[in-house]
Amino acid sequence: MGLYGRLVQKTRQWIHSRHMLWGVTLASFLESTIVPVPLEALLVPLMQARRDKIWAIALVATLGCMLGALFGYALGYYLFDVLGDWLIDLFSTPEQFANVKAQMHSQGFWFVLTLGIVPIPFQIAMLAAGATHYSLWLFFLATAIARSLRYFGLALVVHLAGNQAEKVIRKHKMKGIAALSALVLGTWWLVSSLSTSGVN
Repeated sequence: MGLYGRLVQKTRQWIHSRHMLWGVTLASFLESTIVPVPLEALLVPLMQARRDKIWAIALVATLGCMLGALFGYALGYYLFDVLGDWLIDLFSTPEQFANVKAQMHSQGFWFVLTLGIVPIPFQIAMLAAGATHYSLWLFFLATAIARSLRYFGLALVVHLAGNQAEKVIRKHKMKGIAALSALVLGTWWLVSSLSTSGVN
């Protein structure tokens, strides 16, 4: 059984466990740092089975991811000179990482917020934010907003669609991501335009 299969099996065991929320927190932390498994595939069945805990599951998933983001930021901040080449090879390419670093310097907050929504490995943003010594508080705020949209959005779909949630998500996932990305990018453009007008 592969890693994904083991995680799915573990999720089924968590459904009625008193340690369920801790398990979700750990899974979210691992997903945001070293385990390349879409957490949605684990969270949606769990939310459907435990609708009494649906918002708590979304909350701890968000918190676990934020802890993972802080861990990744610390790696980039303190250990990038030592582990940088290995980390880049693990999560991206040198060209991709160079582009991310350039974006962090120019529009860090909005860039992190966008990467937190779209289906791109978030580890890249964490490492780049730390390596460039980008503001920890702005990085943390952008991560919190992006991951809250992601996980509380899932909870809302399960709350509204019930047992049809997985079908709805599969059908409309990319449309939802595109809509959220357009909203973020539009807000980014508007804020940038207002800032430029203010300077002029």
